[in-house]
Amino acid sequence: MPARVIPLLAIVAAFACTVQRVDPKEHDHGASGSASGTLGTLQSGQARTLPAGANDVRARLDASPRHGEWAMIKTGPTDSVKAWVVYPQRSTNAPVVVVIHEIFGLSTWVRGVADQLAADGFIAIAPDLLTGKVEYVQGDTATQQAATTAIRTLDMADVQRQLTAVGTWGMARPAAAKKYGVVGFCWGGSRSFQHAIQSPTGLGASVVYYGPLTPDDIPKLGQVKVPVLGLYGGNDQRVNATIPATDSAMKSLSKTYESHVFEGAGHGFLRAQQDTARGGANLKATEQAWPLTIGWFKKHLGA
Repeated sequence: MPARVIPLLAIVAAFACTVQRVDPKEHDHGASGSASGTLGTLQSGQARTLPAGANDVRARLDASPRHGEWAMIKTGPTDSVKAWVVYPQRSTNAPVVVVIHEIFGLSTWVRGVADQLAADGFIAIAPDLLTGKVEYVQGDTATQQAATTAIRTLDMADVQRQLTAVGTWGMARPAAAKKYGVVGFCWGGSRSFQHAIQSPTGLGASVVYYGPLTPDDIPKLGQVKVPVLGLYGGNDQRVNATIPATDSAMKSLSKTYESHVFEGAGHGFLRAQQDTARGGANLKATEQAWPLTIGWFKKHLGA
């Protein structure tokens, strides 16, 4: 689709709607950037091959030619999750990718990631794992305090059960291939790795963006049956300190785990691409990480 020039006022409005202030003690996902910088990103042909950053996601979603819809997916006898589903424009059945949100819940930015995955040829499903547990504003964005408080109440066994149900639901779509992958960000990145530990039927690959494993997870890595790709910011030692133990355990078990650490990039670099305080390191990391993500899914899920 040819690039569209978005009026400056519309971009400023989109910026105001989507950017959240984040307490660095909780999460370093904040992004800053001028409207003119966002306009340049929107007009760039390369930007159309990457997920939108937090600053321009609303405009990108509004301009998307792809079919997106809300669905309520039954995940157990007594529970369901709301999900944003985006379909690619292709003539053959597509593999499914489940997008696991950050600690902020199912935000506009996460829906933008799903839209880009559909642009890359996959049926993308972004479940709201806080369904019924938090009040949303602006349609699909919870306040930081509400989301972080609610997400800490989740039972991780329930989360994994729901992710499996979402993947199964996705593979049952008439336009879907019978294989799915997962990609998650920070809190969702950890859940993505844990989903690889579960390795339910149909799962073919996992991608982890800056999500650590806990010491309790390491002994369970023998259960992993799918390849895992880890993508990390160089200035994120809180998470990166967990990589060596994970790498050693996966190698000793002959599991496929490939990790990449992007110099100078911060935690949450995919969301905060326009963070000029990092001298462009977040955008550079995004430009490297996203092709690795798509290549990983195409290799292990097919396209």
